[in-house]
Amino acid sequence: MSIRTILVDDEPLAIQGLELRLQQHDDIEIVEKCQNGREAIRAIKTHKPDLVFLDIQMPGFDGFSVVQGLMEVEPPLVVFVTAYSDHAIRAFEAQAVDYLLKPVEEARLADTLERVRARLSEKRGQAEIEKLKEVLAEVAPEAAEELAEGGEQPAASRYEKLINIKDRGQIFRVDVDTIERIDAAGDYMCIYTGDNTLILRETMKDLEKRLDPRRFQRVHRSTIVNLDLVRQVKPHTNGECFLMLDSGAQVKVSRSYRDVVARFVH
Repeated sequence: MSIRTILVDDEPLAIQGLELRLQQHDDIEIVEKCQNGREAIRAIKTHKPDLVFLDIQMPGFDGFSVVQGLMEVEPPLVVFVTAYSDHAIRAFEAQAVDYLLKPVEEARLADTLERVRARLSEKRGQAEIEKLKEVLAEVAPEAAEELAEGGEQPAASRYEKLINIKDRGQIFRVDVDTIERIDAAGDYMCIYTGDNTLILRETMKDLEKRLDPRRFQRVHRSTIVNLDLVRQVKPHTNGECFLMLDSGAQVKVSRSYRDVVARFVH
């Protein structure tokens, strides 16, 4: 299935260069090219594309204004393209799929498109599920009710592979495979990887939804652990235990979560 794409940049040469690189990807279909933000908003509302490559610095309506102008419609996936790296934080805050610096490198573009394909696959898969539910509700209400009760395990593809974390004025792109544990401190999460500790402003409940529960399990009211990185289980008093992690850290498992962990740790 093609990825319907709009290119937005006030520099014609920049559009030509990006179009040339995108020609190497057979599933990219460019449906429109725009040279300012107002044109972009009209084109996006008309064509309803899957993806927009959006320049940030344009006269009048800049890239961020374009995103704000799409609030009343279902927005496409957005990749910001700019010559200035200091916009990176605002780009990710605007829920961009990625952020590319000019001149766009082929390898970096390929990586971005893989991320786009994964997002679209998840989005289309969810849309198909919703259509199935609607049909079932009409022709087989009992089956629809059973599906709504969650008889199936969610597909692994719906969970994050990379998490963008804004910390100390920088954006860190963290591979979830490297996350060892997560500790809650109010509305902030301390993310521990093998060689770094980062602070993410998000609730534990929301972060849990983004992580695959077959690998990441809460073992305490304020702690999530990557079960793939557990190396030893040490019994403790009162039915509690400690998990020894790859880094040597010990994580206490409270009694109320012990049974949950036991299903995954062998």
